[in-house]
Amino acid sequence: MTTLQGSWIWYELMTSDLAGAKAFYEAVVGWSMVPGGPETNDYGFITAADAAMIGGTLALTAEMIDHGARACWLGYVGVDDVDASLAAITAAGGSVLMPARDVPMAGRIALAADPGGAPFYVMTPTPPRGGGTSTAFASEINGGHCGWNELLAADAPREVAFYSGLFGWTLPEPMDMGPMGKYQFIAHDGVQVGAIMPVMPQTPAPFWNHYFWVPSIAAAKAAIESTGGQVINGPMQVPGDDWIVQGIDPQGAFFSLVGGE
Repeated sequence: MTTLQGSWIWYELMTSDLAGAKAFYEAVVGWSMVPGGPETNDYGFITAADAAMIGGTLALTAEMIDHGARACWLGYVGVDDVDASLAAITAAGGSVLMPARDVPMAGRIALAADPGGAPFYVMTPTPPRGGGTSTAFASEINGGHCGWNELLAADAPREVAFYSGLFGWTLPEPMDMGPMGKYQFIAHDGVQVGAIMPVMPQTPAPFWNHYFWVPSIAAAKAAIESTGGQVINGPMQVPGDDWIVQGIDPQGAFFSLVGGE
């Protein structure tokens, strides 16, 4: 990440069972998942194989579940000004799901949704001591980092305009998927970071799908199945010789992995 505005800087797992999620993802992805404590309001942290912190874990409370929250992954997009971004989001047809708030030693965050209802965070981080930028996203294989951000959109052309207008994402030539529509690649600072595509008929609701790097998709598939998860798509090869697999973790969160065969 070189430009904050429009960069993917953090990934968060909301789950009903932190201990169960830790056992699952450490076996499948190779992360180290450290539980939070009183100083972080029990917010935990996810560290990749290279010791870089790429995300966090948030326990779903009974109250959150009663209000409709479910286990899921959410991504954070960096912005220069959270409050200005929320105004732009609502002006462009999106909505605010959680008002802006300051998180001690982390920064200012808010939860929003695009016009089709897909949720995402915006965040202006507090610069760490000594400076530095997020490496949560890595365009080339890097164990445990996120390698691709894919929106299954309620209205793909509308959402392409929404996000590119908000975050300055550029739009490389799309890939034609025939009856499924176009797979519109998105780029930030000249690097492809993901794509926007029409939501599939079998998908319950629009959402951002984040793919995490693993060394071996075959090994990851075996680990998913042996630790209580469910494979729902793949393994399959994608353009560029990478392989992917998609699944549901033991707590019900959908996740995706990318890597070598």
